[in-house]
Amino acid sequence: MPDELNPRRLRRRLLELAALGVVVGTLVLTGPGLGNLRHVVAHASPGWLILGMGLEVLSALSYVVIFRAVFCPRMSWRLSYQFGMAEQSANSVLSVSGAGGLALGAWALSRGGMSAEQIGRKTVAFFFLTSLANVAGVIVFAALYAVGVLRHDRDPALTYGFGAVALVATMFVLALPKLLRTAVQPPAPARAGRVAAVLRFVRYSLGQGVRDAVLLLRRGSLGVLLGSLGTLAFDMAVLAVCFVAFGHAPALGVLVLGYLIGQLGGNLPTPGGIGGVDLGLIGTFTLFHQPLAVSTAAVLVYHAIALWVPGLLGSVAFVQLRRTLQQQAQPAVICTPLADPIEAVRLPAAMASAE
Repeated sequence: MPDELNPRRLRRRLLELAALGVVVGTLVLTGPGLGNLRHVVAHASPGWLILGMGLEVLSALSYVVIFRAVFCPRMSWRLSYQFGMAEQSANSVLSVSGAGGLALGAWALSRGGMSAEQIGRKTVAFFFLTSLANVAGVIVFAALYAVGVLRHDRDPALTYGFGAVALVATMFVLALPKLLRTAVQPPAPARAGRVAAVLRFVRYSLGQGVRDAVLLLRRGSLGVLLGSLGTLAFDMAVLAVCFVAFGHAPALGVLVLGYLIGQLGGNLPTPGGIGGVDLGLIGTFTLFHQPLAVSTAAVLVYHAIALWVPGLLGSVAFVQLRRTLQQQAQPAVICTPLADPIEAVRLPAAMASAE
């Protein structure tokens, strides 16, 4: 097991997160110059925050849905839950947005019997599809402001700037298979050296992974669509109810763009995105002219819910997953396809009539 995924290290990270939460809470309650923030916190509505926890559970379950749809629709829901929830626990306590969960998933799938070639390409497809809803949201809402469906844009430069970047990034990723000119077969073991073998594997995984993601979208995979949108929408709804709990409801466009742009702060290499996500969200909502005290309270509580709900549920699932991998011989081997999916092609009329 990779050292980052050692259960003792994960438990230590959870304790560190709990200690950090106590420090932040103490600072909010006693720190100088935070009177407005304390006033907002004192008048919070607990019912909305409880609803936020329930919505975060739905977001975590949506992650399990898309995990199963991408990696193995034949996998049992029980095993899919263990894999997907364990990944989210790693995302909550390890550094770099999403990388901890992907690393845990790759290790567990390998232990479960899935080939490295399948893990590589499916991990790329999964990352692309889970990120697509976020990127598409920025593009769509920037376009809605541009055509006048949504009005009163509080920061047009921020809206259109990130909308343009998201559009360019999406086009670049979709062009990767052609840019890399990936072969249809996985690379054979290299004799030219370890670095060359790794580079060939990465090139193959990127190209084939993006192709797999596009194929799932073309087929209209219900698990992919519901899982991707559910993971994003329910998590965003948690932030929305946190705002309402503190007495403020941002406009829909502000909420969506503030959430999507602010989440980029989670790419900073900090455990659970602590600091990066908070500053990114608070800063973005400030640029959209939202009340600073309310935004700070809502973001801090949202992030606590988004960390602890999947963190606790995922920790239990991780223990269950380790037990499953110890008791069952290669439970994920069923996910290795006998052949790569082949898209149906339309025969020319002459050939069809001849047959």
